[in-house]
Amino acid sequence: MDHCISPLSTLKPRITPRFAPGPALQSVTRRFRPLTVVVGAGASHCEFSSLNSPLEPRTRPGKDLSTVLQNHPQLFHLAVAQELKKLADDQELALSRMSLSAASHEACLHRRIAQLKEQECQIVVEDVMYLLIFYKFSEIKVHLVPKLSRCIYNGRLEIWPSKDWELESLYSFEILEMIREHVSTVIGLRVNSSVTDNWAMTKITRQMLGRVYVASILYGYFLKSASLRHRLDRILALESQDLHLSHRTSLHYQEMCPNGMKNLLFGRIGNIQAKYKGSSRLEKTQGKLSCYVMGFDPDTLQRCAKLRSEVAVNLVKNHCCALFGDDGTMSSPETDEVISTSYSSVKRLVLEAVAFGSFLWDTEECIETVYKLKEN
Repeated sequence: MDHCISPLSTLKPRITPRFAPGPALQSVTRRFRPLTVVVGAGASHCEFSSLNSPLEPRTRPGKDLSTVLQNHPQLFHLAVAQELKKLADDQELALSRMSLSAASHEACLHRRIAQLKEQECQIVVEDVMYLLIFYKFSEIKVHLVPKLSRCIYNGRLEIWPSKDWELESLYSFEILEMIREHVSTVIGLRVNSSVTDNWAMTKITRQMLGRVYVASILYGYFLKSASLRHRLDRILALESQDLHLSHRTSLHYQEMCPNGMKNLLFGRIGNIQAKYKGSSRLEKTQGKLSCYVMGFDPDTLQRCAKLRSEVAVNLVKNHCCALFGDDGTMSSPETDEVISTSYSSVKRLVLEAVAFGSFLWDTEECIETVYKLKEN
């Protein structure tokens, strides 16, 4: 049987903004332990463990949080909350100074200071976001695939264990159907392919594998956004049928939304309410998610698929460059390398990428409850 790789053209961290750091957190060592990887001696296995990941923290706060996650995981969310609160305070202070000095001779200086502080905070927040995503993977006992250069032996890539079940267990049956269809499309296998088919070998360049990975991150992000929109739209449709979207309904809707969520979903409630009316809207929202998504206009489709923050854009770029490019880019000579791998290994990468996109959506929303992210 011939196969081909087709080319392509969620966490709710417990973050509280206010707390007093306890003695346990104060006693955490500030020494950063290098991330380690264990590569199997055989030619067909790539094993990885604990806190290994392609992208290492670049900032001192990121390295400190990595150490907390290794040695005191029960304090991790507390440490994240502390760091985000500090970043928010620093950002607010820099902006206040810039505003107060707007009419003075030091206006340019304070504006430059605010810009530098913003850039510094962006890098720290990227580290925080990455570690939060990493934490979500660790919750389902799935480790991120390390740098592929450490997993390729004699031109062959094999990722083991596959962890397909753990990665698929994150979703409802309806969403899982769409993910399996996506996997089938990008890999070129049937949805219910046999074990023999999954372990068959194929050849692909590292660069093409990277493109598939990036596209799958964006698909996971899109599915998270679209499924949440579908669920909330369904709630609104049912309530509009019973209560005609009274003022009481709007208040009830806001109570049901998690903090910050209602303002992130493509504008205010009124924009969603104006789109559908009466039974016709109910019919559109009660069907399957796949049918609901097919009814999106181009503008809605773009809003669901677009990464909301600049930090998220940089994080996806840096993570993928670290994973697929030996020199930290996706355009190095190494990325043109043709490698042999099984469809099972490609599927593992695609499922990881979809989960990464889903966790990224949740993490963005979570961080925004404390720290204002710059829009993409």
